[in-house]
Amino acid sequence: MSQNKDVLIEFYAPWCGHCKKLIPIYDELGELYSDNENIVIAKMDATENDLPEGTPFQVQGFPTIKFIKADGSVVDYAGDRSLEDFQKFITLNATPRDEKAKAETFKEDL
Repeated sequence: MSQNKDVLIEFYAPWCGHCKKLIPIYDELGELYSDNENIVIAKMDATENDLPEGTPFQVQGFPTIKFIKADGSVVDYAGDRSLEDFQKFITLNATPRDEKAKAETFKEDL
């Protein structure tokens, strides 16, 4: 985790049907944000990896999607699993940057 970046992370299980269905959408989301230096789209196989001790949340089902802001605060993602809803969520929750960077982020997200 980076102290200066926002991270949307999906905790998945390879055998989970909902997770498998989400793969193409989440991969496309990652591509959309690949040039954005302030936002990371990540995923982790939660059946093969443990969360670091002291993590402020737990994974209780699959997929679990969290938005970890640059300041360390965590926002649960509970929206629809569509590309458009992910983009809206990120736009609403992204850490504010200087006005130029903020304008570029919103332009990329829409």
